[in-house]
Amino acid sequence: MTDTILMDAETLASRVTAALLAAGASPDSTAATTEALMHASRTGIDSHGVRLAAHYAAMLRAGRLNRTPHLTLRRTAPATAMLDADDGLGHYACARAMDLAVEIAAETGVGAVGIVRSSHCGAAGAYALKAAEAEMIGLVTSNSDANVTLFGGTLPFHGTNPIAMAAPVTGQPPWLLDIATSSIPFNRVRLYRSLNRPLPTGVAADSQGHETTNPHAAHMLLPLGGPDYGFKGAALAGMVTILSAVLTGATTDADMIPMTETDDRTTPRNVGQFCLAIDPARFVGRTAYDRAITSYLDQLRTVPPTEADHPVMAPGDREWQTARHRATHGIPIDPDTRRFLGL
Repeated sequence: MTDTILMDAETLASRVTAALLAAGASPDSTAATTEALMHASRTGIDSHGVRLAAHYAAMLRAGRLNRTPHLTLRRTAPATAMLDADDGLGHYACARAMDLAVEIAAETGVGAVGIVRSSHCGAAGAYALKAAEAEMIGLVTSNSDANVTLFGGTLPFHGTNPIAMAAPVTGQPPWLLDIATSSIPFNRVRLYRSLNRPLPTGVAADSQGHETTNPHAAHMLLPLGGPDYGFKGAALAGMVTILSAVLTGATTDADMIPMTETDDRTTPRNVGQFCLAIDPARFVGRTAYDRAITSYLDQLRTVPPTEADHPVMAPGDREWQTARHRATHGIPIDPDTRRFLGL
């Protein structure tokens, strides 16, 4: 990144915490949000890292986000529950929902928690990891405002609608998947705008539906799979909308207020999320699960690569490698975030 500085995680987290508290966020909301943003920045998901603190602070001050939300939990069946996020920071809601999903899964084997009246939650993998840290498999989805066209479409319809999953691995960091169902997350477009860098080809379109690499001209994203296979990403985005919004009663993508491209900074957006925790011990059994996933990953990582200096990786390997590097060398901070945090 051009014009960045490197910052140690402890200092950076304290600055983010101070900024959110100064904007009026409650201590619980602040702690959950800082943890999620730092997860993203540590693992190289910079589009969803500490750079978002400025946006959240602005929305807290403007009134779109409830500074002191009262989360309401409602158990709906032995293995299911709903959480009303009270229009607060989505990080707080998702962290609490996954904690509850894990608690339920400890009782019943699976725990599913839907979230309504939430907001942007950052990197969904931060919450899937909470399940893995509790020795369970975690799955998280979130819908968002429409900024991704359909396959063959000319208008935005779905959000970037991430899918995250984490699975525990004995003696190793968890297997971790965290992807948008679009070609890239729209926050990466915003990051590239701040860095004034061109986008990759095949990921974004302008307001007329024509492909563009200019981040300032990008009006919508293309679905995962690109011009030839984007029907896959569009279908996956629909799956996320069903789980996160249709199932929970949240606002569907096309009817949601935009996260940033709007003058309305006071109306809550009613984002929906879905958290699922699965206890492997209730299926194949803990011992057999540990043995099978370790063997599976050992086999995966020993597949001969097409290029000798680029080994085959499992989902999460690159992120954990980045986290180890940044723990030693520091986390890169872009100029806009640096100014906001006073670095």
